[in-house]
Amino acid sequence: MNALGSNAPTQSAIPLKQTKRTGMGRLRRNDYFWAYLMIAPTMIGTAVFSIWPLIQTLYLGFTKWDAFGNYEWTGTENYRRMASDPELWLSLKNTVVFTICTVPVSLMLSTIVAILLNQKIRGIPIYRTLYFLPVVTMPAAVAMVWKWLYNADFGLLNYALGFFTDLRPGWVSDPSIALYSIAVVSVWGGIGYNMIILISGLQGISSTFYEAASIDGASTMTRLFRITLPLLTPTFFFLTITSLIGSLQVFELIFMMIGPNSIAIDATQTIVYYFYQTAFLDNDKGYATAIALLLFVIILLVTVVQFIFQKKWVHYE
Repeated sequence: MNALGSNAPTQSAIPLKQTKRTGMGRLRRNDYFWAYLMIAPTMIGTAVFSIWPLIQTLYLGFTKWDAFGNYEWTGTENYRRMASDPELWLSLKNTVVFTICTVPVSLMLSTIVAILLNQKIRGIPIYRTLYFLPVVTMPAAVAMVWKWLYNADFGLLNYALGFFTDLRPGWVSDPSIALYSIAVVSVWGGIGYNMIILISGLQGISSTFYEAASIDGASTMTRLFRITLPLLTPTFFFLTITSLIGSLQVFELIFMMIGPNSIAIDATQTIVYYFYQTAFLDNDKGYATAIALLLFVIILLVTVVQFIFQKKWVHYE
């Protein structure tokens, strides 16, 4: 027993504890070093290709460019110009109409297809592959094939209509229907991706729910609306967000199927196409950057609203 009492630590115990703490700290720092080293490529890539371009975009939205690539600071002039730009508001209107026409229809049809292709019948892998093929097909190829189908003179659709009527609609040249024709192509091309995600969600639902419902005498439609659809709402939530973002950014179909010289371009021009026209055809990159920032804010707000209201309609097991 030392002079300080029986409960006081000995001279040899103090260095031992300090040594253990030092060793633990060194080991923890070593773990942090390797952890940061492993994620460094991703962090550097995100900083170089995402964060820095975003900072540049924020700055360039307050500038005006000339034909030689020089630019000068103009403050909020680009954003004041937006308020009185009728072409911008028309593009926003077309984008909203396109989104309303594609997202709900695509989700509804994808759900029906996913439920049908989740059954245990022969040839299911073949059917799933056929529905998924448009997803892995180049957008330019899809646009060209549908453009030929929509051709007013020798397209397959008008040829088939010729057996029943004399009408020859200009599917992509008539301003009154061109946007809806593009929406059909978008829905057709998006069913495969949504179907795969929904099938994954369907297979994640426990069979015990259906077994209990069968014991209670629930019909097929009751099981669909009381079990399947409510438990698919997390999947619907994910697909709704991704589908809205995709539809707000539609560009390839408009560019490939309509083009700048079509009489239907004003009725089908979306905000991303207007950005392309302003930046690369009109060479007004400062204003185009401001348009891109406006689209970014719109997508951000839509996503935030989705997350706020998800608690009211998304159900988990």
